[in-house]
Amino acid sequence: MSHLSPFFFMLCFYVAVSTPEDPIKCSSNNTHCTVTNSYGIFPDRSICEAEQVFYPREEEEIVKVVAWASQNKKKVKVGTRFSHSIPKWVCPEGQNGWMISTKYLNRVLEIDAEKRTMKVQSGVTLKQVINEAAKAGLALPYTPYWWGLTIGGIMGTGAHGSSLWGKGSSVHQHVLHLTIVTPSGPHDGYAKVHTLTEQHEYLNAAKVSLGLLGVISQITLKLEPLFKRSITYLTKNDSDLGDQAAAFGQQHEFADIIWYPYQHKAVYRVDDRVPINTSGTGVYDFIPFRSLPSQELAFIRTTEDVQELISDADGKCLFAKIATNNLMAKVYGLTNNGTMFTGFPVVGFHNDLQASGSCLDIDTSAKMTCPWDSRVKGEFFHQTAFSIDLSVVKNFIEDVQKLVELEPKGFCGIENYNGILMRYVKASSAYLGKQEDAIDFDITYYRSKDPMTPRLYEDIIEEVEQLGIFKYGGKPHWGKNRNVAFEGVMNKYKNAGKFLKVKDEYDSQGLFSSEWTDQVLGLKQGLTISKEGCALEGLCICSQDNHCAPSKGYFCRPGKVYKEARVCARLGS
Repeated sequence: MSHLSPFFFMLCFYVAVSTPEDPIKCSSNNTHCTVTNSYGIFPDRSICEAEQVFYPREEEEIVKVVAWASQNKKKVKVGTRFSHSIPKWVCPEGQNGWMISTKYLNRVLEIDAEKRTMKVQSGVTLKQVINEAAKAGLALPYTPYWWGLTIGGIMGTGAHGSSLWGKGSSVHQHVLHLTIVTPSGPHDGYAKVHTLTEQHEYLNAAKVSLGLLGVISQITLKLEPLFKRSITYLTKNDSDLGDQAAAFGQQHEFADIIWYPYQHKAVYRVDDRVPINTSGTGVYDFIPFRSLPSQELAFIRTTEDVQELISDADGKCLFAKIATNNLMAKVYGLTNNGTMFTGFPVVGFHNDLQASGSCLDIDTSAKMTCPWDSRVKGEFFHQTAFSIDLSVVKNFIEDVQKLVELEPKGFCGIENYNGILMRYVKASSAYLGKQEDAIDFDITYYRSKDPMTPRLYEDIIEEVEQLGIFKYGGKPHWGKNRNVAFEGVMNKYKNAGKFLKVKDEYDSQGLFSSEWTDQVLGLKQGLTISKEGCALEGLCICSQDNHCAPSKGYFCRPGKVYKEARVCARLGS
């Protein structure tokens, strides 16, 4: 989940606890099902279908389902409780495919305070991991900031927080061992349970598996003693961001940067451990992860739609300043005591500062919900997220700054969604993990409900996307992005061949694969689609005008800074 923000800040109120809608919906008896994500639709506008869904509660039940699928040659995919991944990793092949949901694989199985380990089922949420570890005086040191994720989903997509210290911010780097259920032949009863430890090389495939190897049933995490952190936000001009970015991550353990290119601001998060006896009971309840009334969400979205319709760039830029100023004034949701912000630094226990997501605890019957809830008229967006190696990150930032100088208003749209979040990610031992120490750039921006309607300044964010992915070899976040970001992606991983070898061994029939995942892995053609309007939503890079929206004034043109880019530019822009 990225650093989302409402169009402008509104104070939220808290009511009774509720659970978000299940992303898997069936007509009866868990059959004739549709599958989507929490945003209601995948990047290609599809909703997937499945013949049947299974909800195992124990590993033995997973084994039975996988064996049954293997024996009957059924395609299978694994779904999670919240389904916050944007791409269609979760889609089975066709209407006859099966789904295995980890919704009820939600138990913390064991916490060993002496060994500092926690064994969990794969459907346990990040919120559960954080809270249960803290009760035992322990902590998972680095995690994503959004707690509405399952540990299996985090592993599958390589999700991470922000740190270059220790083993780094990727959660999978803190896995001691896991069990995974894979298809097999009759000699194994058509399913096999593999227990992988740090001594098993195949753990490096399973740690970021994309759901392609089988069903992860249990995971054991290495924890640390619970500690305190001290957070201070420093807002500076972004003129030297290229010089500062790489070094800043080495200076502070939990550093990150929020970049507002149009406003020429960079907000540096000075965030480090402090002695456990340091005074402070700080809490981070990140404002964009709080609930909003559905009526206010509808007003925000309508305003955004109108600005897009009439090409009101000035209106977008005004609201960008309002949004960021309000977030800064409210310190993004930091408080010194859980109620009020009284000044920096904010000191508190790690579990109270590392992640949040209070909108998940809102009763939707009270018409309060997460801003992106697909059941209401609210946020509807694309997310582009890629990591740039530290060795070239300065050059990438400076190229983006050149683009800002040429078209500053083109960046107001992303500042309505809290700018560009820059998180530090360390090189990983996982075959499909980060190859070098890097900065992950998360960019969120408006998406039209009409796939044939271009966005205002469509070309600017497309050029940033192509700059990062192609000129600087950025590795796309597996749980985010449009199709174009995954074109040729396996060529960026030195151990891609080893991953494919494990995939062939664990799932020789390809039961956990789909046509789309084969396209991402480079095993089949067709990831990018050439058709009218395909570039508007990243289904292709435009090569001719009708890939854009010529009837609405948008034509395929070279980039302004990265001339090799091909983007949908408004005529005269």
